[in-house]
Amino acid sequence: MQETKGLLDPLWHHDKLPLMINENCRIALPEEVLGKLQQPHKLSFYYFVYIDQGSETYTIDLQDITISAGQLIFGLPNQIFTNPVHSPANHHYHLSFDEHTLALLPQTYAFLLNPLQTPVITFDPEARQRVRALQTNVFQLLHTAAKPPKAEIVLAHLNALLTEYNSAYFEGTGHQANTRSSKYVEFKLIVETHLTEQQDVHTIAVKMGMTTSSLYALVKENAGVSPKEWITNRLILEAQRQLQYSSRSVKELAYDLGFNDPSYFSRLFKKKTGKSVSDFSEGLRDLSST
Repeated sequence: MQETKGLLDPLWHHDKLPLMINENCRIALPEEVLGKLQQPHKLSFYYFVYIDQGSETYTIDLQDITISAGQLIFGLPNQIFTNPVHSPANHHYHLSFDEHTLALLPQTYAFLLNPLQTPVITFDPEARQRVRALQTNVFQLLHTAAKPPKAEIVLAHLNALLTEYNSAYFEGTGHQANTRSSKYVEFKLIVETHLTEQQDVHTIAVKMGMTTSSLYALVKENAGVSPKEWITNRLILEAQRQLQYSSRSVKELAYDLGFNDPSYFSRLFKKKTGKSVSDFSEGLRDLSST
């Protein structure tokens, strides 16, 4: 498993912003970096790929996802991501930035919490034209100017682009303007922030100013599962991620994820994945050796 922390630091396209954008691979990456990104790797940055022509298949947390013209796929920090070998016939844009750049932007973007549980955004024809133009503008701004543009100018263009992504993500769902959706995003954020603390549903509901039954209805409406099952699924996903980039015993993994009983964790892992921890790890080793 490849670790990407610091991998792009020497390659960012702005001297003051950890940011990179590439149009159809016009800016060549070093072979060493490219090789790592085409293997399963743990993301340490936000990553977006927009396909303007053709189709490509990416792998996020062991799931193969194909996107085609007019679609974007995004990966979030700590996800396990694999890039394909790009076809010269395809036309695409790649965008990467880290938490520092995100913190400098003037607003938050709810889609980055992925409340709809999909890493794919589909743009309608008009939005597709705007997104293509914005991405081209950011690329040209960073790569054709006589001197590096001011950070605030780059951030203004990036904000417009992420606003388009955010709008298209929620298009037709009613979620963006829905207060209940905001509460669901709040639930996800609390779980992510305190993931290994094994908070019970009642504690989370109190933090959100809700009753346990109203939180149950909220999560069930948005995710199709109960809050407890959502948290369990997220913990098992985290276990799968950690197994992909480190060799861990059942006991170590269980304790790191906040489980007091490794045997219970082991049974839960098998129930959710259909494999024991050792069988899952062995399968990963087999994949990495092919």
